Amino acid sequence: MEYDIRHRPAYALLDISLDPGEQVTAEAGAMVSHSAGIDIETKKGSDSIFQSLKTSVLGGESFFRNTFSAPDGGSVTLAPPLPGDIVPYELVGETVYVQSGSYLAADSEMEIDTALGGTKSFFGGEGLFLLKLTGSGPAYFASYGAVESIDLDAGESHIVDTGHIVAFTDETEWSVRKVGGLKSTLLSGEGLVCEFTGPGTVWLQTRSQDAFLSWLIPQLPTQNSSA
Repeated sequence: MEYDIRHRPAYALLDISLDPGEQVTAEAGAMVSHSAGIDIETKKGSDSIFQSLKTSVLGGESFFRNTFSAPDGGSVTLAPPLPGDIVPYELVGETVYVQSGSYLAADSEMEIDTALGGTKSFFGGEGLFLLKLTGSGPAYFASYGAVESIDLDAGESHIVDTGHIVAFTDETEWSVRKVGGLKSTLLSGEGLVCEFTGPGTVWLQTRSQDAFLSWLIPQLPTQNSSA
């Protein structure tokens, strides 16, 4: 399986070339196009209906996923719903945690579970709902805006707003907490942050969906209730 990421970093497009018999699984709605001879199978994200519902409700991902197969070889192009970049990562018998909404595609044999990383902030409205990818093979993460990786040495810490997390490796220690006291929570515009401690790698996105919605919603016209 080979890949090519084009039009990055603002409007990245993932082109995956499949050899005969290879498969890749992607989020429902991620497909842009594919070559002739590609078979598509739509199925639950897990063998268990409960597991699929948990991933959909808690992880923010689709209940169904599409698996693309190439009996004679071919290619499929995928793209995330928001403008941004795409990050490839090759798992080798390991686990990677991916922020809800950042999962784009992975090897069809990858095991995907849901990990609840922190409750929603009463004031900030931000939570940390994670997908847990385990296995071996390629995975592809999507970012809102550009993406940046931070490699942490053993004992080195870095604090990230939960809305800017894309993914992080399993060996990284992490904890979710409020940005500060009550005053900071109310006035800083931040909800929850995640403190990562190395060793490991953390991928960040330069934009936050929550921050964009917080700016956008007050700009929208409201219905005049007195009319």
